Amino acid sequence: MFDQYEDLVTVEELCTMLNIGKNAAYTLLASGELKCFRHNRVWKIPCVAVTEYVIKKSSLKPS
Repeated sequence: MFDQYEDLVTVEELCTMLNIGKNAAYTLLASGELKCFRHNRVWKIPCVAVTEYVIKKSSLKPS
């Protein structure tokens, strides 16, 4: 689904992937709904977690 991205994506890349703004991205990350972690002040977002989030939210079955 997001093959062009690295294993870990930035907040900016997350915004592009989900077509959302930074405020929405930070809210999503802070809520824990999207599996991720922080190292110091930098969010680390696994690309596979973004894929899982999209599948879960869209009620699709993973292939």
